[in-house]
Amino acid sequence: MKLTLRQLRYALAVARHGGISAAAERLNVSQPAVSAAIGELEEILGQALFVRARGSGMTTTPFGRQALAQARRTMEAAMALEGLADGAASLAGELALGCFEDLAPYCLPPLLSALRERHPSLRVEPRECGFDLIGPQLLQGGLDAAISYDLALPPALALTELRTLAPHALLAADHPLARGEQVSLRELCEWPLLLTEQAYSGAHFLDLLRMHGLRPARLETVRSLELQRGMVAHGLGVAIAYTRPSGDHSYDGRPLALRPIADPLPTQRIVLACLRERTDTPAIAALRELAQGWFAARPEFGVGAPGNAG
Repeated sequence: MKLTLRQLRYALAVARHGGISAAAERLNVSQPAVSAAIGELEEILGQALFVRARGSGMTTTPFGRQALAQARRTMEAAMALEGLADGAASLAGELALGCFEDLAPYCLPPLLSALRERHPSLRVEPRECGFDLIGPQLLQGGLDAAISYDLALPPALALTELRTLAPHALLAADHPLARGEQVSLRELCEWPLLLTEQAYSGAHFLDLLRMHGLRPARLETVRSLELQRGMVAHGLGVAIAYTRPSGDHSYDGRPLALRPIADPLPTQRIVLACLRERTDTPAIAALRELAQGWFAARPEFGVGAPGNAG
């Protein structure tokens, strides 16, 4: 055989890290070594695996996605065989795990800790991502799996539901609307509405208002979830949100109030996403089991619980 595991490993690293330089740095080898391996592999297979674009790294071709999917299965089988020879009882290899940036600070650390404890030979690379990157990265091979809201995810992905959430109003603790047990969308629209600039997020919350024929009196945007929470806590606006970080306070310690929304609104799912052909691989199966257990044990992530998401 002309194919080698080294060639496959280098090609997978290029797909995962988006370029030869980044892959070489991660592999601790020279860039020419990675470039040569890719050239050899493309010559053997007779087609290009990557499209090289100046300033935007490398992306896989349609043939490359198919070939690298097979390469990934080959590498996983080789690692399983090596583990069998070594008598390893736990998983080994690598797992690139993406997470939507608002969820990452709350669920990634405990999940990474649990994975390391249960499978110390499994190397997990965590990445915080926006909605606009998660789907493409999963399709291109940059990510093996991702935890995200079910928003803007390609239909080609397999999704495992982890929790279902209802949107809630996020208010300053001394805000007039916080005096009631619930808040209507019409009441929220009378105040400045704070949205985050994350891709698809603001549009999603505006769509919730349009469902009821409403528009906010004033609209402002911020970059991050925590800045949104801080501005709300200081009475600079209101927000509609999903998940609830531990502790209803802004970074500077000001209290927040979370109230159910009186109007009927669709729920949103937190999901574990991966390619359909990878859903039953040992590493993703182990991650799925841990993620389902973690979210099930968090009452603040339940339907009807106060929440906040950017």
